[in-house]
Amino acid sequence: MRARTRLAIGAIGAVAGAALLTGCGDAGSSGTDAPQQSASGAGCAPVAGKQLIALQDDKKLQNSDNVIPAVNSKAANPQLIAALDKVSATLDTPKLIQLNKAVNEDRKTAKVAAEEFASANNITAGIAKGSGGDIVVGAANFAESQILGELYRIALTAAGYQVKVQQIGNRELYEPALVKGEIQVVPEYAATMAEFLNTKNNGGGTPPPVSSPDINATVTALKAQGDKVGITFGAPAAAQDQNAFAVTQAFADKYGVRTLSEFAAKCSGSATKLGGPPECEQRPFCKPGLEKTYGLKVGSFSSLDQGGPLTKSGLRDGSISVGLIFSSDGAFATN
Repeated sequence: MRARTRLAIGAIGAVAGAALLTGCGDAGSSGTDAPQQSASGAGCAPVAGKQLIALQDDKKLQNSDNVIPAVNSKAANPQLIAALDKVSATLDTPKLIQLNKAVNEDRKTAKVAAEEFASANNITAGIAKGSGGDIVVGAANFAESQILGELYRIALTAAGYQVKVQQIGNRELYEPALVKGEIQVVPEYAATMAEFLNTKNNGGGTPPPVSSPDINATVTALKAQGDKVGITFGAPAAAQDQNAFAVTQAFADKYGVRTLSEFAAKCSGSATKLGGPPECEQRPFCKPGLEKTYGLKVGSFSSLDQGGPLTKSGLRDGSISVGLIFSSDGAFATN
């Protein structure tokens, strides 16, 4: 389970679920369709296929969850930040997809995948070597975080540091360790971390959201929240890992859809089946967001999992028309 809260942000008063750090809930087990929703039009029946693509979020329903290095403020210095920023400058979403594929589908270790990527993309070129010191990079308990942790290790080693990557667990565990200086660096996600700190700094509850689809505004808010607890942030990568609505390539070709606006315009109707975690029916970044932002009406909802094998299998075998998975998932990789 991922240490992020894609659907939880905004659940009640926009950020009620920000502290649910192990995802948006356990995977659904029923796999059954929810009661039919009223939807005019024929809709778009599922189309089976192996290759998945993400429909472009052209009206920016999702907030900007770009990868960003988080650093204990006492350990932060220009040399360290510059090395981490070199990783950010190299990463975009297609590259992150390929890295996830290397680990989750090609079964390479995070260390091997990171080292091959760093060599192919010259990550260490131009990194100035200084006096260094000991650095512990924390990683959450999912493959992408471990890959990013290894990339940070490679860059920081080139900068002269003696680096160890330590898997910590979810955000509830690694954020306090980062604040205390038990770890010095951890890969983070801008919008999710901004809302986590926003909730923490306001004593829990449902404070107004500080993140948005604008990455610059989100990072400004994130840094302000980090200053309150002693966390400094480097530059965000172009790479994003956030909610994405996927269809098969065969579906996209048949119905002529590449964006969520096109999907809503052509596929609102009774034949359209949406799949995702059980929370998707209530969370504003999932089904309600599609309805409000895009005007989409689906015929039925299938309770599956959060970006996991059930949703991807449902797309590939033609059980659902569209499903929610993460935008950096290796399933989007093209061979």
